[in-house]
Amino acid sequence: MNRFTSTIIGVLITSVTVARGGWKPLTGISDIYVSTTTCNSYAIKQGDSAVLVDLGDASDLQSLATIGIQKVDHLLLTGHHRELHQGIGQMTFPNCEIAAPEAERDLFESPTQFRKWHPKLGDRHTVHGASYVRPPATSLPVKRWLKDGEIVSWREWRIECISTPGHSPGGMSYQVSRNNKSALLSGGLMHDGARMPNWFDTEWDYGFAKGIDALIASVEKLSALGPSVMLPSFGPPIESPNEQLPRYIARLKEFRADYVRGYPVDSLSKRSMHPAVKATAVPNVVQVTPHLYMFGPEMAGKNFAIFIADSGHALLLDCGLFPRLMFQKLVSDMKQHLGLKQIDACWISHMHGDHFTLAPAMKEMGIKLWTMDTIVDKCEKPRAYDYPAMIVAYGDGFDGTTIDRVFKSGDVVNWEGYDLHIDWMPGQTKFGNALWLELDGQKIVFTGDNLFGDPTDIKQDGHECVVARNNALIDEGYLIAARYLRQLKPDIIMGAHSVLMTQPQAFIDRYHAWSLRMIGRFKELLPDSDYAYLFDPFWVQAYPYRADLTKTRSQAVQITVRNFRDHPQRHEVTLKLPSGLRALPATLKGTVAAKSSQTYPVEIRVDTSEPQLPGVQVVPLDITLDGKRYGEWFDFLVMTKEPESNLK
Repeated sequence: MNRFTSTIIGVLITSVTVARGGWKPLTGISDIYVSTTTCNSYAIKQGDSAVLVDLGDASDLQSLATIGIQKVDHLLLTGHHRELHQGIGQMTFPNCEIAAPEAERDLFESPTQFRKWHPKLGDRHTVHGASYVRPPATSLPVKRWLKDGEIVSWREWRIECISTPGHSPGGMSYQVSRNNKSALLSGGLMHDGARMPNWFDTEWDYGFAKGIDALIASVEKLSALGPSVMLPSFGPPIESPNEQLPRYIARLKEFRADYVRGYPVDSLSKRSMHPAVKATAVPNVVQVTPHLYMFGPEMAGKNFAIFIADSGHALLLDCGLFPRLMFQKLVSDMKQHLGLKQIDACWISHMHGDHFTLAPAMKEMGIKLWTMDTIVDKCEKPRAYDYPAMIVAYGDGFDGTTIDRVFKSGDVVNWEGYDLHIDWMPGQTKFGNALWLELDGQKIVFTGDNLFGDPTDIKQDGHECVVARNNALIDEGYLIAARYLRQLKPDIIMGAHSVLMTQPQAFIDRYHAWSLRMIGRFKELLPDSDYAYLFDPFWVQAYPYRADLTKTRSQAVQITVRNFRDHPQRHEVTLKLPSGLRALPATLKGTVAAKSSQTYPVEIRVDTSEPQLPGVQVVPLDITLDGKRYGEWFDFLVMTKEPESNLK
C-alpha cells in the first residue's frame, strides 16, 4: 500500500452531489468543504481558519462564516484559467497569501502578453497565432510561486504540490493530508467518469498532440500514486479513482491514435515523384494532366497548382510559402516552356494565410484573387478573428488582401470553356471550399487542406489535423467533407501543399469511417450530452475580436451565441470591461432557438471620466447557460491608447 491507500480521509463520497450555493461538507471527508460557482472551490478547515483551493467567482465567500470560518490564510490556485479565480477582486481576507504554479507565473503576472494585437505563428501558448491559454484580464497579486514537490505546511495540514500539466500548461494538483489521512485535489486534470473537463484547453499545437501527451503523462503520474479520493475543479468527486485513472489513460491513448494526422506527416517533405506525373522543362514543376501542373517533390509543402487553357490563360489554385522572386521566375519559365500567356486569377481554397502569402506579388502582376463568400472577410480582415494561421500571422508585411471576385456555394462558372463547380467543403476548417471540373477526361477536385496522403496505403485515412480553433467540429467539418467526396466520386484529388491523390475512392471511404469514429471519441471523452460546448472555443464569439478605439469614441461589436441543442437555450453573457470603457448593453440575456445562433449588437464606448489603460486590454465574456455558470470562458480585445512604447 502507498501513502494514499493506506489511510484516507474518507471513501463515502458516492452520495456527494456538487451543487451551487453555499459550502457543503464532503460526506465522510472531515474538514473539507466544497462550493461550486464557476468551478469547485474547496475549503480546508481547521478551527476558524481555512485554506482555499481555487476560488471561482467568490460569490460564496460571505457564507464561509456559516461553516465557522472567519479567516482565510492561503488561496492555492490549480491553474491560470480565469474561471478558477475570477472573483479574486472580491477577496475580503487581507492577510490571505495567494499561491499559484511557478510554471504559469508569466500568465498570472503579464497576462496581456498572451493576447496579441498583431499575432504571429510562433507566439507563446498559441496554435499558429490563436491563443490556447485563458489568463486573467489583469495581473493577480500572487505572493508565492509553487513548484513540483514543494510542501505548504499549514497548522496540522501538509499540502504537497504535484505538477500536472495537460489541462493547462503548468497545472497543479494538491495532495492534502492530516493525521495520516489524505485526499487529492486534482484541478482540471480529469472529470468524473474518466473524462476530460473540455477539449480546447488541451489543444496546444497544430494536431501534433503536445497537450494530449502532457495530459497522459500527468494522469499516469497520479495513477501511480493510487489516490482513493480525488476532488476535481469541475464536476462531482471522482469515485473509485484507481479504477477511473487507468480507464482514462486508455481512452486518451486510443483517442490520440485517431487524433493525430491520418498520414505520415513527415512524408510530405520526403516523398518521391508521384508515378502519375511527368517532369517539365520548368524547374520544380511537374505535369499532372495535359493542362494541369503542380510543384514536384523538391517543393513539398508549398502551395502551387495551375491549369493552363489552350488559350494560354491560366488559373492558380492557392499560391504561397515560397519567395516572390521564385514566383516571378516561375511565371517567366512557364511562359517560355508551357504556353502560359496570362494568369487570370488565383483561387483561395480556405481562410489560412499560407495559401495566399504571395497575394501582393500576384496583385502587382495583375492576377485577381477569387474565393467563396464565407472566406472573404477572413482574407480581408484577418485580425477581426482569433483563428489560427491567419495571413497576418505569417509576418509578410500585410494584414489582409482584397478579394476581387466572390462566389457562392453551388456556383458554376464557365472559364475558358471549362465549367468550374464551386461548393462549400469544410473539414480542417469551416471556412473552406472545393473547386472541381472535368479536365482532360477526368473529374478533378481541389480540396485545400482537408485531406492528404497516399491512397494506396491502406493504413492511411488521410485526415489533416484536428484543430478546434479552426472552427472545426468534426460532424460539421470532416464528416461533411467525406460525404461530399463520396458523392462526387473524383478521379483525382488535388490537395493543397502539392499533394496529389489518384484513385481515391477507398481512401475516401477510410476518411469517412475515421470521421464517424472521431465523433464517437469526443462524445466518449467530453462530459456533456452536446459535446460541442466542450470542443468549440467559439460558441460565444465577438466580432471583431480586436476592437480599435484609438481613433474613435465608440466601436460596434457583435456577440454571437450559438445553441448546439435540439431545444431552445437561455443565456446570460456579461462583458467585463477595463477602466475607461462602457458597453451598451453590458449584459446580454436572451433565448436562442434550437440548432441556431443569435447575434447581439453591442456598442463599446470610451468613458472620458475614467483613465484609459494603454495597450491591449482583455474583455472577458462571463457566461451562464440554462442556469449553469461557466464563467469567463471567452474574450475579445480592445485598445483605447497606443502602448506607451509606441508613443516614445
